[in-house]
Amino acid sequence: MMIHTGEKPFTCDQCGKTFLRSSNLKTHLRVHTKEKPYSCSVCGKSFSRWDTLHAHQKTHTGVREYMCFECEKTFTTANSLKLHQRIHTGEKPYKCSHCDKRFSVSSNLKTHEMIHSREKSHTCDQCGKSFSFKTHLKLHLKIHAVEKPHKHSLRSRAISSAARNRHRTDTNAQIQDRNT
Repeated sequence: MMIHTGEKPFTCDQCGKTFLRSSNLKTHLRVHTKEKPYSCSVCGKSFSRWDTLHAHQKTHTGVREYMCFECEKTFTTANSLKLHQRIHTGEKPYKCSHCDKRFSVSSNLKTHEMIHSREKSHTCDQCGKSFSFKTHLKLHLKIHAVEKPHKHSLRSRAISSAARNRHRTDTNAQIQDRNT
């Protein structure tokens, strides 16, 4: 009867998401615990859900039973094919609640919406600068890892400059010798 009423009596105490069945809540909790009890026997990659492992295992067998009739590209799951077909149809079912921008994939919408929230939850532990996206923090961290190009003393730059000038002079002298 709960299916027809829309009642979802099982609530996640971590994020508040609700579920119709306790088994669905149990599976969902793995998102928070990072538990991944299902492992691929071929490559060892682990998954929180059995169906995700099953879909992954198809990548090792090479079986791609779903084909796009527009471009003949093949996929291991029906969902992957459905997402791909949006390239051809132009369908963008996910709309930003802050602006008119639309997306074909829900994760792209979530990433976009961070622009509006100005949330910067990824902070550099070396200088304290914060970023909205983890990828931007990773790029920033390279700044701290790379030696600064202007760190060398004036003396070493002067020596390099003198060496370059000597090389130019020697090269020019060789060219003049060949021309005479």
